[in-house]
Amino acid sequence: MGRLALASLAASSLLLSGPLSAQASEQPGSLQLQPSQRLAIAIPLPPPAPRVFAITPERRALLNTIRYAEGTWANGHDIGYRIMFGGGLMPSLDRHPDRVIRSTRYASAAAGAYQFMPPTWSMVSRALGFRLQGPDAFGPQVQDQAALFLVQRRGALNLADQGIFTPELAHRLAPEWASFPTLAGRSFYGQPVKRYEDLRRFYEQNLAELQAQLGQTTAAVQAEPAKPACTPAGSLRCQLEQLNDVGPRSRS
Repeated sequence: MGRLALASLAASSLLLSGPLSAQASEQPGSLQLQPSQRLAIAIPLPPPAPRVFAITPERRALLNTIRYAEGTWANGHDIGYRIMFGGGLMPSLDRHPDRVIRSTRYASAAAGAYQFMPPTWSMVSRALGFRLQGPDAFGPQVQDQAALFLVQRRGALNLADQGIFTPELAHRLAPEWASFPTLAGRSFYGQPVKRYEDLRRFYEQNLAELQAQLGQTTAAVQAEPAKPACTPAGSLRCQLEQLNDVGPRSRS
């Protein structure tokens, strides 16, 4: 290869790997990239797998207590995951409805079991790698994961794992859920708030029921033949299916 042809090839290679070394341009018929130049040709990596929080009875009891405080408990039924601000039901769980509802005193686009605001839902979906729309993109399991992410974000997940509903736990979650009381017993946002004693009573009763159900489920599983393993094991679907084995989401 002549020097003119080599110079032309070197110029076109600048688009991929940056300037060629003098050593490479002086070797006719052999265009070699230096190690640092090879790294410049980046190979795109797949996005990280979505994070999945394990759901223990203690965490489920806290999630249910948040639903109780936010008015979406619905006696433990999954219809609570479809409730919008004001009490109406969203038509599907394929996406956050992102619809402002006005009441006598307030206006809000909060929706779901944990009353996610649209910006909060977008932030959590990006952080956890969830789709913003599609079949069950706003489904119960996804909402549960998003709520636990917010609990962790407020530095309260370690408190939740202790299995005790303390005033400090409620206080840390008050900036996330207006219905939770601060240490002063008031809403962080000056809105209607649940009394700490009522939340603690609900939490303790719910946790006792979940622990009893877990014991019964464990005994039943031990008596049944093992079901085929979900594949691929690392997929989000399989990880979410495993969460149903601990702490039932509802009584439905």
